[in-house]
Amino acid sequence: MLSQTLTLLRDHGIRLSKRVGQHQVIDPAVLERMVDYAELSRDDVVLEIGAGIGNLTLLLAQRAGKVIAVERDKRLIKVLKTQLGSRSNVELLCGDALHIQLPEFKKVVANLPYGISSDITFKLLDHKFELAVLMYQREFAERLVAEPGSDDYSRLTVNVHYRASVELLDEVPPAAFFPQPRITSSIVRLRPREPPFEVKDERIFFNVIRALFQHRRQRVRNALYRSFGEVFPGVKISKAERRATIDRRLPKELAEARVMDLAPEKFGTIVECLVS
Repeated sequence: MLSQTLTLLRDHGIRLSKRVGQHQVIDPAVLERMVDYAELSRDDVVLEIGAGIGNLTLLLAQRAGKVIAVERDKRLIKVLKTQLGSRSNVELLCGDALHIQLPEFKKVVANLPYGISSDITFKLLDHKFELAVLMYQREFAERLVAEPGSDDYSRLTVNVHYRASVELLDEVPPAAFFPQPRITSSIVRLRPREPPFEVKDERIFFNVIRALFQHRRQRVRNALYRSFGEVFPGVKISKAERRATIDRRLPKELAEARVMDLAPEKFGTIVECLVS
């Protein structure tokens, strides 16, 4: 597939850019596994983000009822049209997936540009769909499934856990891509779900996560004190009142815990204590 890719790019006078994440999967086995993990049928409408030259698009079109392929590089849209020929079950959208309105879809299969991994993941989770099979940078993927207390445990971990189950499926070496990235990649499967714990106020919940992870190695009491204004923007109280409010509402065990050691549901508990 490498020689075919090089010929295709040369014929269209295209030089791919590592800077914007134009790494094309050229290992047929990796492409097959991605499609297999998506459990596709002819009933599925599949969204692909960053379609590139169409190596994955072609496989998706063979298995799914419809493929919506998004690509922002107009030069690659021309390549895609050449690759896809007269296939009637592929819709090409030229634009930045972060900024265009996405049509309805049932599943997502994509080799994502790594620079938009976080933003596009949360944009996808704002939509209703069954599952997504996504290629991420390995370090990003490890943050998605990190355990409390680990170095990889982060705001990202908790935010995604609240909205989806995550499976780390495969590691993919740099040699599977052209041009080759410097890093190892991972295939991840996301399944959106109802939140696994109750949150009284989601706005404050996400504020708490963001604020506390700015001080991830500190005790919850101190982290909340330092970022009280981010949790409750617009609330003007003195430093002494901040401290008193936190000490009055949080149980000592929770207040003394380190932020990075909190299980995801404990952030919901903090919100319940603060807004009750």
